[in-house]
Amino acid sequence: MSLNTYRDVAHTNGYEFTQGGGYELPTYPFVPPPELHGKAPARHPIVIVGGGITGLTLACSLARLGVKAILIDEDDTVGVKGASSRGICYTQKSLEIFERLGVYEPIAAKGTQWSVGRTFAGDDEVYSFDLRQQGSFNLSQQPPFINIQQFYIEAFLVDRIQQLGHVELRWRNRLTAFEQNERLATLTVETPAGSYRIEAEHVIDATGSNSPLRKWLQVPFDSKRGDDRWCIADVRFSTRPPTERHTWIEAPFNENRAVWQHLMADDVWRIDYQMAPNADPAHVSREDVVRERLARQFGPEVEVEIVWVGPYAYRSECVHHMRHGRVYFMGDSAKVVSPFGARGGNTGVADADNLAWKLAAVLRGQAAPGLLDSYEDERLEAARENVRVTNRTARFLRPAEGIERVYRDAAIALAKRHPFARALVNTGRMAVANPYTQSRIVQYAPGSAAGQSVQNVAFRWANGQAGRMNQLLDWAGGELLLLCFGALDAPALRRLREVLATTPLRAVQVPAGRAPAQANEHVRDPQGHLRGACGLAEGDEPAWALVRPDGYLAASGGTIDGRLVQAIGLTLGLTGVHA
Repeated sequence: MSLNTYRDVAHTNGYEFTQGGGYELPTYPFVPPPELHGKAPARHPIVIVGGGITGLTLACSLARLGVKAILIDEDDTVGVKGASSRGICYTQKSLEIFERLGVYEPIAAKGTQWSVGRTFAGDDEVYSFDLRQQGSFNLSQQPPFINIQQFYIEAFLVDRIQQLGHVELRWRNRLTAFEQNERLATLTVETPAGSYRIEAEHVIDATGSNSPLRKWLQVPFDSKRGDDRWCIADVRFSTRPPTERHTWIEAPFNENRAVWQHLMADDVWRIDYQMAPNADPAHVSREDVVRERLARQFGPEVEVEIVWVGPYAYRSECVHHMRHGRVYFMGDSAKVVSPFGARGGNTGVADADNLAWKLAAVLRGQAAPGLLDSYEDERLEAARENVRVTNRTARFLRPAEGIERVYRDAAIALAKRHPFARALVNTGRMAVANPYTQSRIVQYAPGSAAGQSVQNVAFRWANGQAGRMNQLLDWAGGELLLLCFGALDAPALRRLREVLATTPLRAVQVPAGRAPAQANEHVRDPQGHLRGACGLAEGDEPAWALVRPDGYLAASGGTIDGRLVQAIGLTLGLTGVHA
């Protein structure tokens, strides 16, 4: 039975009072789909609904793996017209994903790298960090963070998808109705040239926080709406502040409310001002009011070009399940978080990267359909954690009167005098690659780092040239990657050949030190970064690490034996695997 019409749950971007016209967005032509003239609905393996950063990342990931899909979007551009400046801060894990997709170089060239963050309370600096000095960040070939306006990344993804082929982008195609059964889903799509219907084996909902599919399917979710109000000001200055992330918990120039300050691309600064709970969004976003606010912070002599202004409020939401029949929810259609710690768009990118290789493996016949159920295991765990973390930050920034206010005041006072208390100051726990601790396809074992992300660390190819982990994943071509550390004896080599002959697996040896290689495919790890990234103990002892196409460690072990065979079967969702 066909469900409700799209207009019953039409999108609203929440930026009704935006001002400024300093961003120019690309536009893409409407091309009449072939189904407009067909009688029976055409069948597609994958239909992605929504062309934001999440949907485009999934589309690009599938295109890179040679998987056919179509993406429909109701607009003819990236970003949101009238509200084009949204997400700005992209984490190391997202940047590693973007490098695999072939869009990292333009992002790095356009955006601004940063690693230093400083937090102030009044005129006092109470906390600072430099992520490049932290071991968890400094080994990847990508920096801890790059700031860049979201629509730039989306445009780079569009260009890359068109270059790769396989995925068809359909602009000004609006989903208006939906139904599904055990075999397939049927979508009704409205275009300027008329409506059409298509069938899909898998439907990905990347439509965002006002998802029509979520409403039509009556998907249960938890929701919490706060009364906190903020106003964005994207501006250019005559004099440039430091290229650092500055936050004020209690800014004397903003009535002792919070302020965020970030540099983005095009020499544009994002200033987020916390407003009074009863603030009128139309008033706080007026140009004269914004200029007055900026003058209080930077001085009356500052010369400012206002690029864009937009007030906003936020809420937190999380679905109970990320798959409903043939529909997969990802990005903001699955969870909505407050913007503290860059856990919004980055987790949507990770959702897409997680599902893409699994869809590819199943459609290629290399994995069991049950593999797709692990998407919910892993990304729902991540969604819940990101909601929990950001809700704690929101409560710190706007504490309720009583114990929450007492705690915050005490944390700030202690942090000003004692280093141990600085970690209590919570202006946003920066996003990291979420570990998977409850996945049905991860082989957990004591001492193993299984379920953790493997960083894009450096190594040496056999010819001595520099290499990086992402290149090995590219070489694996969407199949599992096995890293064999140390010497391989005759039984190990024999077992390895048997496994490679029957499974979608690529293997590479990493000999210890300068020991001779026993496999044609081998690399060198002179600094031990590759071994360390896989969570293996230092030394020359033989070990193996099974890495998934999304750069997560599926399993690790010592000798090549039946446990490896079981891990491969588990990772691919297969049953009845025998050593």
